[in-house]
Amino acid sequence: MAEEVAADYTLNNPDTLTKYKTAAQISHKVLEAVSSWCVEGAKVLSICQRGDKLLNEEIAKVYKGKKITKGISHPTTVSPSSYITPYTPLSTDADEAAITLNSKEPVKVQLGAQIDGLGTIVCDTVLVKAEKDQDGEITGRDADLLLATYYANELLLRLMIPPGLLASGSEQDKKKAAAEKRPTQAKISQLLETVVKSYDCSIVEGTTSWLFERNEIEGKKKFVLNPPDKEGRAEGVPEVGDVWGVEMGVSLGAGKVKTIDQRPTLHRRTTITYQLKRPSSRQTLSEIVKKFGNFPFSLRQLDDERAAKVGVVECVRSNVLRQYEVVTDKDNAPVARLLTTIAITKNGLVRLGAPPALDVSKCKSDKKITDEQILKILEQPTARSTGAKGKSKKKKKKPAKKATEEEDEEESSEDE
Repeated sequence: MAEEVAADYTLNNPDTLTKYKTAAQISHKVLEAVSSWCVEGAKVLSICQRGDKLLNEEIAKVYKGKKITKGISHPTTVSPSSYITPYTPLSTDADEAAITLNSKEPVKVQLGAQIDGLGTIVCDTVLVKAEKDQDGEITGRDADLLLATYYANELLLRLMIPPGLLASGSEQDKKKAAAEKRPTQAKISQLLETVVKSYDCSIVEGTTSWLFERNEIEGKKKFVLNPPDKEGRAEGVPEVGDVWGVEMGVSLGAGKVKTIDQRPTLHRRTTITYQLKRPSSRQTLSEIVKKFGNFPFSLRQLDDERAAKVGVVECVRSNVLRQYEVVTDKDNAPVARLLTTIAITKNGLVRLGAPPALDVSKCKSDKKITDEQILKILEQPTARSTGAKGKSKKKKKKPAKKATEEEDEEESSEDE
């Protein structure tokens, strides 16, 4: 009798990429809906609840009858202006349940889906509109913040590509390109600071990108921008076959952060095991394991929110659960955040779950990037063209006007 072959969850298996892309399609659809609900006067709690409901509905439509796990890889969170971490209030906390959105404030919408433990998470920053507002020009400091975040994110994504991966020319040219030294974390942080300083902004302290693995969104590798201490150093480097959650956080202030005195409502299971003493704690943990595995969740997603608030106390104290503290900008300055789930393949970078590209033509700012090295990097592609279509490309005045997201989807068709 043949031995059972272990499942292959690497990108070498086409099914893996298909599952990631299926999860990403759900994430994109729900992100678009949730973003449209972010209007003046809308309750944050209501938006989060509706977002999770839609996520569950869309997830239920795929892989029907298959014996695989599927679910939410990150609950719907809506973080107001100066909030940095994902925020999701509880209905049993009256003050927070009453929080509404203000016109023109930048809110961070983050959510995600997972198929067979392969999760994609996406975050976008949207400016809250009044009910009757139509999409128009974005000016002043709002434009500065969005442009700084967009360009810094585009630069970081290009710097994630392994040296020489997209090199062309002779074999000798390719070998020479592959032998180039990777930019250090310090060098990358310097380049990104140059981008955001062009718009009088700052990188948010401790902005971290993580390697994604099956059932794990904080893998063995990480990359930290503007690290607050020595513990914030990079671990590992991006390589072909990796899937990463790439984060960009930008502030209109100095980028310093503070933890505020507000109940953490977002948690995630750790790998630590402990014999919990309280029956309520064991019951809560059992529900968490069954519903969410190792993915983040909100206490409002549990059957009994009030019981969950009690049940997680011992779990957190025993390090069985990690709680995500509520962190804001130290100066209460507006903050923007983006999170993109990428796969690095032999043909370059594939944006699995990504925020929609910013329409830079609508952002009117008197500031711009002038650094020639940065402008040159921004003009570089993120993936190798593998098809015959789209050979005639018009020249663009600004590198950010490239339809990078669409190109990635086209160019990834033959990645594996």
